[in-house]
Amino acid sequence: MSQPGFEASCERFAEMVGFMAGDESAGLDHGELEQRLDNKGRQLMRQLFQDHLDLRAANETPIDAVGDAAGADRPYIEVGHTRALVTVFGEVAVDRYAYRAKNKANLHPADGALNLPPGRHSHGLARLSAVESSRGSFDEAVTAIGRATGVQVGKRQVEQLARASAADFEDFYSVSPRHRCADVDVIVISADGKGIVMRHDSLRPATAKAAAASVAKLETRMSKGEKKDGGDHRDWFAKSLVCD
Repeated sequence: MSQPGFEASCERFAEMVGFMAGDESAGLDHGELEQRLDNKGRQLMRQLFQDHLDLRAANETPIDAVGDAAGADRPYIEVGHTRALVTVFGEVAVDRYAYRAKNKANLHPADGALNLPPGRHSHGLARLSAVESSRGSFDEAVTAIGRATGVQVGKRQVEQLARASAADFEDFYSVSPRHRCADVDVIVISADGKGIVMRHDSLRPATAKAAAASVAKLETRMSKGEKKDGGDHRDWFAKSLVCD
């Protein structure tokens, strides 16, 4: 039985069942079935998400008094204000009321109820961006996210999402309990140092002499041995290696 408001989701599910029970799927091997189900399953999940958002929009009721943090009221209400949200299942549309006032930014209480991010990308994609960026380059993170979700996120967006994930680092650890390291504990990290510019006063004599005779860093393009995004995108992640 179709659930009111979820007719589109039920149709997609019925289509999946029909495909799996039909003659076309009977001639496929398990790998092809796996791939087809993965694709159709993501479409179904996106549709379920969209149907749920549409149901919430249909059930949203006007609020008598809405004001901002400064106490300024928004006395006017408009319907039909829609924003895009890119989730791990694909892009959906969020329709909600807008509470307005002249020369004031619109307020959308439904955004708060959904805990929507300021940008277009969901918290799930932001989490994936942070995790995958800590493992390698941003290009590799883009590929990994696309492989895991089927959603294509731009390299610049992945970088922004990864950096934003560390914005509350200090506040988080100011309220999070941490155990002091014992005197016998040792924290060790290793790195090859390739492509990392060193301070001249920290170089060994022989290395300093070679560096003095080398060609200066190029201004308009990367010098030999340098890599784009060569590690600075992990600065926020490296903070987690601090032991108090």
